[in-house]
Amino acid sequence: MISVTRLNNQVVVVNAELIKFVEQTPDTLITLTTGDKIMVREPLEEIVGRAIEYGRRLRCFSPQAGTL
Repeated sequence: MISVTRLNNQVVVVNAELIKFVEQTPDTLITLTTGDKIMVREPLEEIVGRAIEYGRRLRCFSPQAGTL
């Protein structure tokens, strides 16, 4: 999940795994696989970076994860 800011300054959390694509139009428009669209204040590069970091956190191996 990543947090983003709508144009009205409302912070919302988006499931990064549902992001279909992101456009700069000149505002940033996030289109989800559900067909929903969210216009946000963050620049395109910021959204992409957050989505990548989210994916890394999900797939990160922790050596302590399986120990009791």
